[in-house]
Amino acid sequence: MKKLLQSPYSWVFVIAGLVVINLIASQWHTRLDLTAEKRYTISAATRELLQSLDEPVTVTVLLDGNLPAGFKKLAGSARDMLQEFKEISGNHVHYYFHQPGKGLHDSLKAELIDSLHSMGINPTNVRARAKAGEGEEQRLVYPGVIFEYKDRVTAIDLLQGQSAVDGINSLNNAEALLEYKLAGAIDKIRRDRVPVVAYLTGNGQPQNYEVYDLIEKTIKSNYGFSILPIDSVPVIPEVFDALLIVKPVHSFSESQKLKIDQFVMRGGKVVWMVDKLYASLDSLQRSQGSFIAFEIGLNLDDLLFKYGVRINPNLLQDLNCAQIPLTVGSLGDRPQLQLMPWVYFPLLSSPNDNPISKNLDYVLSQFPQSIDTVKAEGIHKTILLSTSVNSRILSTPAKVELNSVKNEEDLKTFTDVHLPVAVLLEGKFSSLFTHRISSAAKDSLSTLYHSPFRAGADSSNKMIVISDADLVTNFISQEKGPLQMGENPFTHYQYANKEFFLNAMEYLVGNPGILETRGKDYTLRLLDKKKTDEQRSFWQMLNISLPVVLIILCGLIYTAVNRSIYRRV
Repeated sequence: MKKLLQSPYSWVFVIAGLVVINLIASQWHTRLDLTAEKRYTISAATRELLQSLDEPVTVTVLLDGNLPAGFKKLAGSARDMLQEFKEISGNHVHYYFHQPGKGLHDSLKAELIDSLHSMGINPTNVRARAKAGEGEEQRLVYPGVIFEYKDRVTAIDLLQGQSAVDGINSLNNAEALLEYKLAGAIDKIRRDRVPVVAYLTGNGQPQNYEVYDLIEKTIKSNYGFSILPIDSVPVIPEVFDALLIVKPVHSFSESQKLKIDQFVMRGGKVVWMVDKLYASLDSLQRSQGSFIAFEIGLNLDDLLFKYGVRINPNLLQDLNCAQIPLTVGSLGDRPQLQLMPWVYFPLLSSPNDNPISKNLDYVLSQFPQSIDTVKAEGIHKTILLSTSVNSRILSTPAKVELNSVKNEEDLKTFTDVHLPVAVLLEGKFSSLFTHRISSAAKDSLSTLYHSPFRAGADSSNKMIVISDADLVTNFISQEKGPLQMGENPFTHYQYANKEFFLNAMEYLVGNPGILETRGKDYTLRLLDKKKTDEQRSFWQMLNISLPVVLIILCGLIYTAVNRSIYRRV
């Protein structure tokens, strides 16, 4: 080693060594995750998914070019994560970064934008600098990712479900959800069998444009789908993985309830989206200012109570709410309208860290009711969505008025905190009909329909109960037709209703391990603005002088070591 250091060609060996080290590092690398929230640690479920890939997945990220700092950080995090995906999968993940429309003529660019929109990738208008030294300009950024596997193509929008008005936190949440969204898309595109969802009808459930976005744009894009008239089958077929019960308005018979109950006992998943009271914005507009919300009478109380919840016959009001146009005066004989908060349209959020609703923007509700959890042995209850800390209950008979908050004293009555609107139930459910079904009905189930009556579930099951069916319905515009679920027709703000519904379905019938990655936290460790202003000069001088001092120090040490070596020679 001494002779090697003394050789006049020692620099050649140093350079060769550095080249070898860099070649090894380019082929294999690792990193230690020292963050408290383990933001850089890939979950076991994602690793298992990537290692099971038998054919390549091509991933195209539409974040490239001159981007604002927040989007550059998101793109950098996506690049790092995809590199890890590539290594874990054994090079079965190929990824590219692309700027949509770059180098295309206007006509081709328009076609591309339409294609991205049809895949659910929506643009974000940002300010970016085109060239160094020039001013900023407005441009559209498409925060989307396209996945290709065999002959299948799917896409995700990295900002879907995030607030459009809370820039830095929205980008931070999108970064926290990167693993979930990337791994979830890969998981879905490689499935040879997708879960099949039944939309139950027969009790007045809507089948019109009111559920167009739910059925055509959301369920059919992600799952197998069928409309199931409940009276057309003696038992709900086991081919269905999940059952959607959306906004029924007619009472359920005992035989209908038995079919749903036995579907649950056999392991079927159910999403209940039920309105206890009849109340709608159309009713208010027709009644010219007020109406009485009345109980529908669905005959579901005993069934839901057995599973662990009770939907109460009331209406919730919340100061944290969406806006609708209200009359604030008149000009001549014409009313003057202004967008005002309306307490009957609460904006719901998650009161805990459940992965279904964590890191989401608000979910828009319309005339929701409160849910109580009741004792049900072996059933675990989790609140998914609730009102804010400034809400109240309007008991029946509930009079709905356009101007329901009249003065300061009314504002002081909004003292209820986190009233539940959506609840997840998990465990071994027991049948409501254990001591209520007749022997003849039991025999029919067993002999005629080959589906013996079950008094309880054999294994743990899940269901979700939501006390506002309009979480998944959509408004209809005279100009645009059916809007997206969660879109306010007056402000056109897009809330996270669709993202919440898809997360709920994924939790019920998808890969629960992948969904758990939604639970990650990304803590924003921002600089203290006051300290940075006070200590700016010190840190500038330190950053300039410290590297110079280190170089000089290294040079002195190197000189001293060489002198010592040559003295010994």
